[in-house]
Amino acid sequence: MMLELTKDNFDKEVLKSDKPVIVDFWASWCGPCRMMAPVFEELSKEMSHAKFAKLDTEAYPEIASHYGIMSIPSLLVFKKGSEADRLMGYMPKPVLKQKIEKMLA
Repeated sequence: MMLELTKDNFDKEVLKSDKPVIVDFWASWCGPCRMMAPVFEELSKEMSHAKFAKLDTEAYPEIASHYGIMSIPSLLVFKKGSEADRLMGYMPKPVLKQKIEKMLA
């Protein structure tokens, strides 16, 4: 299931989550973000051992700034409330899945 993050639910859904969380920082005007969206959605259905969430950097620039997001799409992996890893840019599904699985191991 894909979560839409806001400033109101970010702490609860990401920082206080028992499961690892992969957050896609994106914006509607970003071409590579639009290419990544269906890939990220498919992986969210296949990889139930982690939470998948999206954060619109246009709507919540303060959160993106807090995490030093300089380019999008950026995927941040959170474990036990802390950033554990990050990936930047579009990747095809097999590559992205392999990288996420490695980060979650």
